[in-house]
Amino acid sequence: MSSPRILLLARADSSRVATSFNTAALSALDPFGDTRQLAWQGDDGVSAGLVQFSGEAIIEDFPHSETLVVHAGHVVLSSAEQTLELGVGASAVIGRGTRLTVQASSASEWAFCAVDLADAPARPGLTLLDPHTLLTPSAAPEPAILIGPTPQCRALNLFDDAATELRIGIWDSTPYARHARAHKLHELMHLLEGSVTLQDSEGVEVTVNTGDTVFVAKGAPCAWKSTVYVRKVYAVK
Repeated sequence: MSSPRILLLARADSSRVATSFNTAALSALDPFGDTRQLAWQGDDGVSAGLVQFSGEAIIEDFPHSETLVVHAGHVVLSSAEQTLELGVGASAVIGRGTRLTVQASSASEWAFCAVDLADAPARPGLTLLDPHTLLTPSAAPEPAILIGPTPQCRALNLFDDAATELRIGIWDSTPYARHARAHKLHELMHLLEGSVTLQDSEGVEVTVNTGDTVFVAKGAPCAWKSTVYVRKVYAVK
């Protein structure tokens, strides 16, 4: 496993990213194994990258929990209880154990963060990550690492799995800056609004704009600087 890093997965404008990807399945049961491009795969069951899939797949028992953000095409997820139609920029969660049909238009692509733990209990169902979700006040970064005023932050978990400690939802914040520190959790971020510059311990910067998706591995040194309001989808583990 490589050292924890800040990994840009996909740009809203479809331009190339510097991140390296490897074609690999998450497990022998991975329904997207031959189309999955891994940017990160940890020994704790957390992985992130891209899936490039077209056509239809019927999955009796989805083998892990997966957060996906559509970056190209049109993806329809159907369970016995609901159907989610996801265009570019839309995001959802597939819970472990879901009986699922996936229909994807030609050249569909999504960024993903998956949690694959063999002994985790089922958490079936589909969860739409509504970008317009009403949020509630949440904790700001600790004062010791802030540069300048304390921001006003809000958040709401839309998917919360106590067994795997996977939490997924929507967060927003007024502008702020903070010093680099080791990222406390693995986190997938998809920016719904605004722009932020993340910087590692060597001074390498990654600017994440509206519509972009980035993954920050647990332990990766990461500074934050935003000069505008930011709203994002998050998946943390």
